[in-house]
Amino acid sequence: MNIGNLIEGRASSDIISVEVGQSVREAVRILATKRIGALPVLEQGRVAGIFSERDVIHRLADEGEACLDRRVGDVMTSPAITVDRMTSIDDALGLMTRRRIRHLPVIETEMMCGFISIGDLVKFRYDEVQHEAEAMREYITHA
Repeated sequence: MNIGNLIEGRASSDIISVEVGQSVREAVRILATKRIGALPVLEQGRVAGIFSERDVIHRLADEGEACLDRRVGDVMTSPAITVDRMTSIDDALGLMTRRRIRHLPVIETEMMCGFISIGDLVKFRYDEVQHEAEAMREYITHA
């Protein structure tokens, strides 16, 4: 199974993102309001980086609340680590584990077509394991 299967049916227009020029304060407000942990940061429609709760925490620790008036583009994690539709679920999970990240933009012809979290991948794998276990129980019961 690959990332394309996971994001099938999701509209890329539903992805919540910010622009590099928006303030950190605005981005924090979006994170809090939407109850999400990260946002892709766009510049001219392309992914320039990722802005996450971790970015806020580190900047607050270093600069105090003055960081809230900075541009997202100044504090984001960049470059963004990305995947494409053909990346397998297991490869994406491995990448997230190795790089210690929790979100990946999905890129197709240089444009973002999806945004996935480690929670999306874990849920997919959990559902897959549950389905396989049920199939085994069914097989054993009727064998």
